[in-house]
Amino acid sequence: MGEFSIFHWLIVLAVVLLLFGGRKIPEVMKGLGEGIRHFKDGMAGTNVNTAPPPVAPPPVAPPPVAPVDEKK
Repeated sequence: MGEFSIFHWLIVLAVVLLLFGGRKIPEVMKGLGEGIRHFKDGMAGTNVNTAPPPVAPPPVAPPPVAPVDEKK
């Protein structure tokens, strides 16, 4: 009962083809391969992104406000 025969795998393949279609499967497999590659690079400690992170500009102080004269 725990073994999969060739007929089980053919049924699974037919269901996947019906759900995703022939054009979507290569895109899904490409994304899966890239994800695995990034995971392996991360586990090896290599940096996938070669560009340094963007640097935020220094904060700018608001202009001084002139005092308001109150008249009674």
